[in-house]
Amino acid sequence: MSAFFPALTAGADPGRTAVRCGADTLTYEGLARAAGALADRIAGAERVAVWATSGAHTVVAVVAALLAGVPAVPLNPRTGERELAHVLGDSTPSAVLAGPADALPAGLDGVSRIDVDLAPAGAGPVRTVPDAVGTGHDDVRTGPGPVLLPAEPDDPEVPALVVYTSGTTGPPKGVVLSRRAVAASLDALAGAWSWTADDVLVHALPLFHVHGLVLGVLGPLRRGGELRHLGAFSVEGVTRELGAGGGTMLFGVPTMYHRLADALAGDPALTGALAGARLLVSGSAALPVHDHERITAATGRTVVERYGMTETLMNTSVLPDGGPRPGTVGVPLAGVGLRLVDDDGSVLGAYDGETVGEVQVRGPNLFSGYLGRPEATAAAFDGDWFRTGDMAVRDPDGAVRLVGRRATDLIKSGGYKIGAGEIENALLDHPGVREAAVTGEPDPDLGERIVAWVVPVDPGSPPTDAELAAHVAESLAPHKRPRVVRHLDALPRNDMGKILKKALPGAG
Repeated sequence: MSAFFPALTAGADPGRTAVRCGADTLTYEGLARAAGALADRIAGAERVAVWATSGAHTVVAVVAALLAGVPAVPLNPRTGERELAHVLGDSTPSAVLAGPADALPAGLDGVSRIDVDLAPAGAGPVRTVPDAVGTGHDDVRTGPGPVLLPAEPDDPEVPALVVYTSGTTGPPKGVVLSRRAVAASLDALAGAWSWTADDVLVHALPLFHVHGLVLGVLGPLRRGGELRHLGAFSVEGVTRELGAGGGTMLFGVPTMYHRLADALAGDPALTGALAGARLLVSGSAALPVHDHERITAATGRTVVERYGMTETLMNTSVLPDGGPRPGTVGVPLAGVGLRLVDDDGSVLGAYDGETVGEVQVRGPNLFSGYLGRPEATAAAFDGDWFRTGDMAVRDPDGAVRLVGRRATDLIKSGGYKIGAGEIENALLDHPGVREAAVTGEPDPDLGERIVAWVVPVDPGSPPTDAELAAHVAESLAPHKRPRVVRHLDALPRNDMGKILKKALPGAG
């Protein structure tokens, strides 16, 4: 039996659909055959890269690497030439796994290519014959020809993935995620969300990132459930797969949920599809309270937010049966320790919704270290606590409310520590604001002054600076009002929908 994916060899109907990505559909039997054949080809490699397009070939490649005990390095197909060269030079993969039709950039010319076959030779039911002759393989027979599944490693500390960070503070670092970390995080989420083999997950997230790959691919396959990947996000796709398609769960980022909220008023089919879903999950950035409220008002469903990062996987989640909690990311997951720490290193014990500190976490979900960078790894920890760089407050019930990143979102103004996130949410509550970001800039009197970057709903008649300042002061407190308002046509964002504050004109 597969330690990481029990349903590949036992415990699930082999004819049940495991993955559907566009025109490609794999049953659990088909996935076992395709991943098993590929796992045998790459067994013994130090690392392999995966050209992580949003398709079934990526799913097979990553599953095969996990079965073989070979760390997979997901590559963003939109990565620029310089960053790709850095990732390849840093991770030194022995091969790149790609779909046969994928056109790879010249930067990969020096890396051996292995095409992923979704339908390798062999037919008939898959059954596992435990290794009895010392070959190191379990023999999975598929009709006329056997497919060999390498025996999975017993050591939970064996690396499963090397996922590169966004590189906002220098060249991207390779985050080494062990089998232990991935399994612990997925199992904790399964407990919090009552995630089972009966669930059908729908999403359109990229497969080179923790959200789309670990949660969105490995999550359903570890449970023995079904994944339906839309390829590209669309309101029509969500409606189809959650509605008549029978999907039970939807994963998305705030940009996607904002578009769904915009479409709800004139789309009864979408309303019914979202209302019929068991679980709606948003992550990777904060979902504005206004969008929470619009979706709940139309569908009766609340959107669950969770909090994680590449180095820690998932740390907290709002509990689906705990009532709506817009603006929070919930409570720590089972096995995760979480604390807030002040600038002087002292642990903050206040649960008052106001005292801001840096989030530190520890638990089995943590990464093993940065690939080849022991100094960076050591600097990221305070003892056995990982320094996330995220700033938060804790509500009286223990829920965590993120207010921004220490590097870009913590503003020290007039003696106060202010998180940009809560001001952004307040601005988004204004009917004249479509998008908002908040930064700080030097001020001779205040130390830093609060700057609001606003995309107005009506560019021809945007809300005035005084109007927005008064709105924030009334919603939060006078010292949190923006002192400067700058209008933009759109906010710069990355592939996951996160706002790139350092790309704002004249910022950072």
